[in-house]
Amino acid sequence: MLDQQAWLTLAPDLDVEWQQSYDEGLDVADLETLCRTAAATPGFSDEGAREIVRLLRARPMREGYPYTEPSDLPSILAACPETKPALSAPDPDALPDKIRGAWLGRAAGCLLGKPVEGFRRDKLIPLLEKTGNRPLRRYICWKDISPDLAAELGLFRHTYWGDTLENGAPNDDDTNYTVLALRLLETYGRNFTPNDVLESWMMWLPLFSTCTAERVAYRHAASGLLPPATATQDNPFREWIGAQIRADFFGYIHPGNPQKAAEMAYRDACVSHVKNGIYGEMLTAAMLAAAAVCQTPEEVLEAGLACIPSYCRLRRDIDLVRQWHGAGLSAAEITEKIHETYDERRNHDWCLTTANAMIVAMALLCGQGDVGTSICLAVEAAFDTDCNGATVGSIAGMLSGARSIEPCWTEPLQNCLHTALLGLSTVSFDDLVSRTLGLIDLSAS
Repeated sequence: MLDQQAWLTLAPDLDVEWQQSYDEGLDVADLETLCRTAAATPGFSDEGAREIVRLLRARPMREGYPYTEPSDLPSILAACPETKPALSAPDPDALPDKIRGAWLGRAAGCLLGKPVEGFRRDKLIPLLEKTGNRPLRRYICWKDISPDLAAELGLFRHTYWGDTLENGAPNDDDTNYTVLALRLLETYGRNFTPNDVLESWMMWLPLFSTCTAERVAYRHAASGLLPPATATQDNPFREWIGAQIRADFFGYIHPGNPQKAAEMAYRDACVSHVKNGIYGEMLTAAMLAAAAVCQTPEEVLEAGLACIPSYCRLRRDIDLVRQWHGAGLSAAEITEKIHETYDERRNHDWCLTTANAMIVAMALLCGQGDVGTSICLAVEAAFDTDCNGATVGSIAGMLSGARSIEPCWTEPLQNCLHTALLGLSTVSFDDLVSRTLGLIDLSAS
């Protein structure tokens, strides 16, 4: 039913808007009850919701708020570290294997996390334990789930358990946007604009294949708004994970040049996100560009962090993970600390860029470039499992190459990816790799 579709109206997400406003540093503590009550009131009007948003936006910044978080590109670049890591030039002979590794790693990580997307740990961990798959080390399969366990956890047979695929990797937003970016570059070229990004969505991506901030931006564009208003107007999800999952292709085509990858990612991110929502996409694109020439996850993270502001919440949180890893904490111990920092039971935390980027950093550092190990660490940590599995798989796949990925992760994909894109319902990984390589300009990288 259309009236039950999520992210089409503002009022039900006023609680998220309040938390977002508070996180951004606004002095809104006294408006929390008003926002949460309105969000929980059936039939609360969007006109009333917009009036509450105006109250929130009119508040001053809290005294002592420590972060510098611009949303325009010149200010972002000015806020980034001045010193950038020196990276080697890409090896043209190695690129085909690395690009294939990135595509396959993304699809495998997405597939691993897709059946349990939305599971909190109190549901995910019992599932893994009762199917003999903890620590997580293989796809989550329907054949391992007894009828009693299915009834207990509310599970059902669908086409994206590891053993129920229908002719390849299933359609998912975490891979749709990667293919869409390929088509964007093929159609509009390297100088595409934010307007081109939204136009490409409206031509090739159905509205209900979008979520949260993307659905808001899509609706705004359909009503005549242009970026950046599509990101800033009535958008409680403006720092959620949506832009971060759209980053990969911009890194794929800039091997060895994180700065150019991040700048291209900015043009994509700003149609739907602000602040750390934008930085998440810039960071991920930059890490992928670096992974094409780096040797270790530590180097990849360092190169990525050089492309986002020095004093932002995303940098703060990634640095925490790096500190914990440097102090010798295990993946399980770091995961616990992430769960102490963010509460997966709150929708805002569960889907927030910063919370999920912490999991990405943990999985990369503790997985040390092995795709299978890394995606398992990302998914078992919960939060947004398919998003994090996909991002980690992509980066680890780029870092280590397709030849390093065990067949148990790639064979179920059957060299085929399903998408929601109009006119491109299925595509082979062979084709994706070939078209990606055709868009790499090493003179520009």
